[in-house]
Amino acid sequence: MKKPELLVTPVSPVNGEELIKAGATALLIGEEAYGLRLAGEFNREDVKETVRIAHEQGVKVYVPVNALFHNDMLDGLPDYIKFLSEANVDAVVFGDPGVLMTVRETAPEMKLHWNTETTATNWYTANYWGRKGAKRAVLARELNMDAILEIKENAEVEIEVQVQGMTCMFQSRRTLLGNYMEFQGKDLKVEGRSKDRSLYLHDPEREAKYPVWEDKNGTHIMSPKDICIIDELEELLEGNIDALKIDGILKDGDYIVKATQLYRQAIDLFFEDPEQYDEKREYFLEEIKKIQPPNRDTDTGFFFKETVY
Repeated sequence: MKKPELLVTPVSPVNGEELIKAGATALLIGEEAYGLRLAGEFNREDVKETVRIAHEQGVKVYVPVNALFHNDMLDGLPDYIKFLSEANVDAVVFGDPGVLMTVRETAPEMKLHWNTETTATNWYTANYWGRKGAKRAVLARELNMDAILEIKENAEVEIEVQVQGMTCMFQSRRTLLGNYMEFQGKDLKVEGRSKDRSLYLHDPEREAKYPVWEDKNGTHIMSPKDICIIDELEELLEGNIDALKIDGILKDGDYIVKATQLYRQAIDLFFEDPEQYDEKREYFLEEIKKIQPPNRDTDTGFFFKETVY
């Protein structure tokens, strides 16, 4: 067995430094114009500073370039890829083949992580993109544990799995919130529709509240609960999953630091003494629940759901 990378999404360069101290071994940062659903906005100077700090500590930095690109957005892509290469970013996360082609032309030495959010569901497709140049596949959150382990057994690329945080249930390139508010005759400047507005879709039948916001990439609707499997890491660790991700979107920096510390402790404890980890499962879960926002419960996502064919 080998220890997996602990990948975390900081909200700022300062938070990135705090997360490194908390035990993160990789950071995911970037700009909203190029990356989907980032925990924080990192301009070019922020990226360079974070890379410098991280590399001094032996920590890797990845930048998502996985937005839904229209043709009019591609003009600035070569310059951004070139910048990331010059900044010594460790890998670019992509979904659009146009990004792959741009990297080949602009920075062929750059490592690539394939992430299409929902379609990375089998080892055959992961290996296909591996042959095209991807070094890692970021698996869809809708997979159960058996499917994840089967993919890992057959994959020729690294496998990344999200273990903590909310997930995206729906995205549209359209400004659905803006359209709705305009239909209601409301002033958008007053109402606001960004992440800091704390807007929710409420489903009284399920007693669920779904966070929703708009940004440059359209409208995003998120899960009503956070994935949390800090007490169920055993199979992933024994299965040699390459990277475990803590997604800090819509959380503050302190929350992400505390969650990272807890996962660092849990992972290290499992490798030191699996029996002790087994005894402290409930402790780790309770500590996560203590820091959860009042309106955000946790569950195990799709990890233990039965596959229906």
